[in-house]
Amino acid sequence: MTDTIPAARPPKPAGPFSSWEIGLALRYLRARRKDGGIALIAIISYVAITLAVLALITVMSIMAGFRSELLSRMLSFNGHMYVQGQVLVSPERDAAVARLKAIPGVVSVTPLTESQSLLRAAGQTTGAMVRGLRAEDLDSMAYVYESLTPEARAGFGQGDWGGDRVLIGKALADSLGVGVGDPVTLYSPDGAGSAFGNLGGLEKTYTVGGVFSSGTADFDRLFVFMPLEQAQLFFGKEGLWDVIEMKVADPDNVAAYLEPARQAAGPGAIVSDWRDRLAAFWGALKVERVAMSIILGLVVAIAALNIISGIVMLVKNKTRDIAILRTVGASQAAMMRVFFVAGAAIGVAGTISGLVLGLVFCLNIGAIQHFLEALLGVQLFNQEVYMLDAIPALVDPVDVFWVAIWSLFMSCVASLLPSWQAARLDPVEALRFE
Repeated sequence: MTDTIPAARPPKPAGPFSSWEIGLALRYLRARRKDGGIALIAIISYVAITLAVLALITVMSIMAGFRSELLSRMLSFNGHMYVQGQVLVSPERDAAVARLKAIPGVVSVTPLTESQSLLRAAGQTTGAMVRGLRAEDLDSMAYVYESLTPEARAGFGQGDWGGDRVLIGKALADSLGVGVGDPVTLYSPDGAGSAFGNLGGLEKTYTVGGVFSSGTADFDRLFVFMPLEQAQLFFGKEGLWDVIEMKVADPDNVAAYLEPARQAAGPGAIVSDWRDRLAAFWGALKVERVAMSIILGLVVAIAALNIISGIVMLVKNKTRDIAILRTVGASQAAMMRVFFVAGAAIGVAGTISGLVLGLVFCLNIGAIQHFLEALLGVQLFNQEVYMLDAIPALVDPVDVFWVAIWSLFMSCVASLLPSWQAARLDPVEALRFE
């Protein structure tokens, strides 16, 4: 009985993106120019993609930081939701306020009056918006409350009908040249009611009880705070509210609070949110964000197109290698994958480096700013103008994700055309002149 030797199995062909394809692509990238490599061009493409991704992440994060700071200050001053309508004159309005406060996620509910007035002090006259609010609601405006001295907080609303102390914005106080303790005269166009009817044209001198800073110069230049009872009396609105202002824990998701607020306020109530009052500003922010994203996205695309020239030169330098590999059995698809991997590797490396540098820069932007200011001896970011001690940067994970996807996508697209040309190369024609 003779033993039979089993026939050897033919080797299994390598699958797509196998180790030999990836290894060959990386070896081509590392090769020196005299050996037919494109190391210098690959480095230039890598640096270009890195800088483009870094710029895109940095600009988007700084824009998000300024947007967040500006909105937080504006919304801290103005509120997130507003209730108007029949509820303001209803006998049940106090009960409605209690129901609004009980809504989960509602931080504060503040009845307000707002009236236009003329303000005269130190021989100067200017227009002002007088906001009447209760003393206990002053802390609902975080930036304003924190900017006031303890004496200004304690003195606001003290005395008959709320007393005669008012709070004015820092920009308004500076323009008039007044400070705490100085007199200011307010003029009421409507005046207060009397036994003889509305007298109109009422004016009264008040004392500056404190100077606030809201973090927004336009508000500091316009607004004066007066105790609610005094404002109602002075402007002929005794017992009346102009609006009920609400603040919620999550202003970005304010739409979720609208229906509960309508139900709590009762029939006849009109509920709106900050997106309605700041529609023009909110729309401008969104348009600016989209436009900047498109412009910087094109920068990333242009940087990725550098890969095309590099891979075209690589294909030209490796024509003989391609012909030999095709002759010994490499398929057109394998050749295409080799050069595609070479181009995509540049994009992947540049994207990762850009992401890392961008995140490090944005997360440490304050320290970097202060270091450069100390090193150069110049002020890069004026704190008095922007009311911030450093450039704000807010890293949004969604932005980072889409920047990475866009950079990788453009790198792959840029690698396809020269890779396809390499796959179409005829080995006979390539070797004819070798």
